Amino acid sequence: MATVRIPPVLRSSTGGAKEVGADGASVGEVLRSLAELHPATQGQLFGEGGDLNRYVNVYLNDEDVRVLDGLDTNVDEGDVLVILPAMAGGAH
Repeated sequence: MATVRIPPVLRSSTGGAKEVGADGASVGEVLRSLAELHPATQGQLFGEGGDLNRYVNVYLNDEDVRVLDGLDTNVDEGDVLVILPAMAGGAH
């Protein structure tokens, strides 16, 4: 089982949990397992086509999964996934 660290903006969707254990052999499987456990995260993580939303960054043991194999990146027992929503905006 992997540990998924939940950012403050998503914690209301996980009952306030800062970390959630989720099963899966790949990043995509772990995140889909998280979405099954906490359905409110589904739309926040994934777009209509099932791909990761472009404003959601995911790190596996401090490595950006986009420079690895994306959602197909292998996950081992005890790995840590960190979800970081991209920040945007600011003053003119």
